[in-house]
Amino acid sequence: MMEVIKYPNKETFADLSVRPELERSALEMTVVTILEVVKNDGDAALKRYSKQFDRVNIENFRVTSDEFEKAINIVPNDLKDKIKIAQKNIEKFHTRQIKTEQIIETSPGVKCWRKSIPIEKVGLYVPGGSAPLFSTLLMLGVPARLAGCEEIIVCTPPKENGSVDSNILYIAHELGIKHIFKRIAHDENFI
Repeated sequence: MMEVIKYPNKETFADLSVRPELERSALEMTVVTILEVVKNDGDAALKRYSKQFDRVNIENFRVTSDEFEKAINIVPNDLKDKIKIAQKNIEKFHTRQIKTEQIIETSPGVKCWRKSIPIEKVGLYVPGGSAPLFSTLLMLGVPARLAGCEEIIVCTPPKENGSVDSNILYIAHELGIKHIFKRIAHDENFI
């Protein structure tokens, strides 16, 4: 149950805004153990963890073209229109951040400049499962595409039926992202 605090004194603001801290050594040990198990057991370990944390049996972690096709047809046209507007706005904002190289001659014959080089491959995490945040894919995928990243890979938790949120797949399709993987969700039992 959420605690509701009304009209707190200014002196309590700092204490009220403190975020809970996880015990880092236990978290680190859990992560190290999981990574080691996955390193040794590969997909079999991922399937066990998906069953444990997501409560779903997954045979194929990679989203198939059939799953993409079904998702694209499920998303309502009015939402597609709104997604396209949001995509254009995000593109407009991030396009303004792209700078042309400005060459500065610091001394006779000495020229300096700053050059941005895109990351060849980028991995994006998009919250999914029971609380998909498909806007995250727009906010991360659009800048990655504009930056010139050649390969964009998305990982997102599946829903209880093992599928990925249709809106996430639609946006991935619109952004030209073909590599989507179902991965285990963050869960309070995980930590």
